[in-house]
Amino acid sequence: MEGGAYGAGKAGGAFEPQTFIRQPHTILRMISWLFSIVVFGCIVNEGYLNRLEDSKEFCIFNRNQNACNYGITVGVLAFLSSLLYLALDVYFPQISSVKDRKKAVLSDIAVSAFWSFLWFVGFCFLANQWQFSKPEDNPLNEGADAARAAITFSFFSIFTWAILAMLALQRLKEITFQEEYNQLFSSTLPIPSLS
Repeated sequence: MEGGAYGAGKAGGAFEPQTFIRQPHTILRMISWLFSIVVFGCIVNEGYLNRLEDSKEFCIFNRNQNACNYGITVGVLAFLSSLLYLALDVYFPQISSVKDRKKAVLSDIAVSAFWSFLWFVGFCFLANQWQFSKPEDNPLNEGADAARAAITFSFFSIFTWAILAMLALQRLKEITFQEEYNQLFSSTLPIPSLS
């Protein structure tokens, strides 16, 4: 068994990009980051339409501005959150305190579960509004593929963030085990005298 907190045996060591990129939570976080770009990018680029006789733009999702605003907001904030936790993942091996590692992983669990919930709400909201969109509002079917892509990647994001929460929960169990191990075996036992 490696000494120190979960992974802290190498605390202060050099950063290894190949090892970092191969970790499951890093791969999933990058995928979540990419999915968030797709969602908000599709809505920003092709999520607003206007009629020939009207110069005012409206949201492609049943003319509901809230649907577009929600998709863009969740996408942008998930993008930033993914970047923040990628940075934390880079810094994580440098943290030698078990308590600080535990706090980082607990925040990862909470944030990942929260984002999974927000993506679920976003998927349901966008899919519902797309279902009730009227064909006469978009006679040329402009932006329909982008709207479907935003809905699809919202759906995929539910699972990537949920798996990230489960991986963080697994990390928490390993940290808790290491903390208990350190408490039980941290003091050295007295060596009995032979006299």
